[in-house]
Amino acid sequence: MAVGHIQIGTSTGTRGQLGPTDVIPVLSRHVLVDGYDVVCDLEASSGSTVVDARTGTSYLDLYSFFASAPLGVSPPALMRDPDFLAELARVAVNKPANPDMASVAYAEFVETFTRVLGDPQLPHLFFVEGGSAAVENALKCAFDWKSRHNEAHGRPAELGRRVLHLRSAFHGRGGYTLSVTNTDPVKTARFPIFDWPRIDCPAMTFPCVGAALDAVVAAERRALAQAEDAFARHPHDIACFLAEPIQGEGGDNHLRGEFLRAMAALCERHDALFIVDEVQTGVGATGSAWAHTQLGLRPDIVVFGKKVQLGGLMAGRRVDEVPDNVFRVPGRISSTWGGGLVDMVRSRRMLEIMESERLFDRAATLGADLLAALTDVAERHPRLLRNARGRGLLCAVDVADSTLRDEAVRRLREDERVLLLPAGEQALRFRPALTIGADELERGVAALDRVATSLGRARIRPVETGAPSPGPDSRAPLPAPSPAAQDSSAPSSSTQQKGQR
Repeated sequence: MAVGHIQIGTSTGTRGQLGPTDVIPVLSRHVLVDGYDVVCDLEASSGSTVVDARTGTSYLDLYSFFASAPLGVSPPALMRDPDFLAELARVAVNKPANPDMASVAYAEFVETFTRVLGDPQLPHLFFVEGGSAAVENALKCAFDWKSRHNEAHGRPAELGRRVLHLRSAFHGRGGYTLSVTNTDPVKTARFPIFDWPRIDCPAMTFPCVGAALDAVVAAERRALAQAEDAFARHPHDIACFLAEPIQGEGGDNHLRGEFLRAMAALCERHDALFIVDEVQTGVGATGSAWAHTQLGLRPDIVVFGKKVQLGGLMAGRRVDEVPDNVFRVPGRISSTWGGGLVDMVRSRRMLEIMESERLFDRAATLGADLLAALTDVAERHPRLLRNARGRGLLCAVDVADSTLRDEAVRRLREDERVLLLPAGEQALRFRPALTIGADELERGVAALDRVATSLGRARIRPVETGAPSPGPDSRAPLPAPSPAAQDSSAPSSSTQQKGQR
């Protein structure tokens, strides 16, 4: 089967019938095989090393299945624990309906989740399979809440069906989430979507000081004015504001806490819930359990996925102002498997390891070193790289244009054996496992330095057109991105990774 963008196989084949060289041909007959040309050997791969089962080639993994593998591939701490593997096998024999059939394993997961990741102000938990489905249910919670809130205050209960959101956002591929996703048009074109209010994303440019800070503050004022206008145009009809604290697929766009807190205050004035999508930023990636705590935010709902190994949401605060909210009325939100018990058992053990080994603190320390190294590389290649940024291990740097960025991704993979992700129009994003070694991060940055040097010395081969592209030596230093560069109407690169959520 295809997971993200790596085709999964093992060195021993599937029940003795298929070998590694069979994987791509078999899959290609039935599914779209458009990811990395790698057949992942799950026995030989370990931590931040992915091994191609066909050739034995090793890759440095700075992608970690789109930030969903917190301990890397086949984590040694799990693989060398026979008691855990036996427990996992016992649970995997069944896939019970968690919402209807309780078990000790389910309760142990919930207890561990609340201890490691929980917030006493967000006591309600809901679990489902996948980040997009998690966002869907968060929006359903907000729609239900707003309708009941309107009714309790003498307003039409039919109002409360709109979601205020940002440009350059990616929240999933589901029925509701398509309407708040506006990155690569390939993901949304020709699908019916709601005409929900969308405001500009006032992304920071780094170093965010002086004129750069002034520009961001001005952009925040414009975005807040757009939000005020949206509330005025749709009185009592906006159920919530939804945002990623750092936009991932949209370009690793960082938002200031000051802006998000102002949006939260605006939501409170207009009786709308404040929802933070931490599917990609949560569970230690930024150096703490959640990115929103570093920004001083107090959301009503937090959505999670990826590193939790399943999707879901935490809710509370103003949600409980409506007594009959979706967490009190049976059947309002639910799913057959409620997240999946096998994923819960795996997640519980991973969370225990994150806690005992203090991996969130470690991510903060390693991330600071990674950002410093990326900043140094960008300063050595000012005509090619700019805007190094990051929180914890969630780091990124912009390349001069999308063609050069895509060529850098290709050279990193083919020449340097490093798996790194694109984001937005120009960004390279780092998504390493929380267990990655400092030496492995140094290898990744050194590989980027070599690729940047090679791109600066020669004209790169054409990526999509027949005409040669000029090398970066002919370019002036990069200007700051214009507001138009943030607009969701601009198509993403054709080589943008597609395996999101």
